[in-house]
Amino acid sequence: MSNKTAQAERLRQRFALYDTDGDGRIERGDLEAEARRIVEAFGEPENSPKAQALLQAYPHMWDYMTQQAGLDAGQSLTFEQFVEIADTQMLSQGAIGFSTMLRPSIRAMVDLCDVDGDGEVDQQEFRKWLGAIGSDIDADEAFRKVDTDGSGRLSVDELVAAVGKYHAGELDAPLLGV
Repeated sequence: MSNKTAQAERLRQRFALYDTDGDGRIERGDLEAEARRIVEAFGEPENSPKAQALLQAYPHMWDYMTQQAGLDAGQSLTFEQFVEIADTQMLSQGAIGFSTMLRPSIRAMVDLCDVDGDGEVDQQEFRKWLGAIGSDIDADEAFRKVDTDGSGRLSVDELVAAVGKYHAGELDAPLLGV
């Protein structure tokens, strides 16, 4: 599969994941529902600081996307608008674009599954991460692919880079649920 084909398919999957009510549009409530689903899958109380960070990061990402699309509050994104934002704000900007758009939600995910509190994700925590988001990929294999420095721990930087490479069609490790 070419990188462009992989990019298109992965954006289609991401859109479908975010479109929690299946109406063909993404709304703020869809991202809020996805964040709540992840928090529940981790078994984290919604009022905990870790849960609150994720529950705030997803709407923050929504606000960024709608701002980039020039939409007013209360409007929704079509698939075409979503693809345009992903292309202009992430894919065409490389690592900087992915970091700008996704770092807060990835940081919140790391904090949510970081049981030992070291600010990174070990292999056991990573398995829990993938289980919570409903991924059916081999967690240990994905961990090895993402652990670029071989430390046995995944930093936020490694995870942001991995999500970028996944959406660019350069890595087969869907870390955010597709």
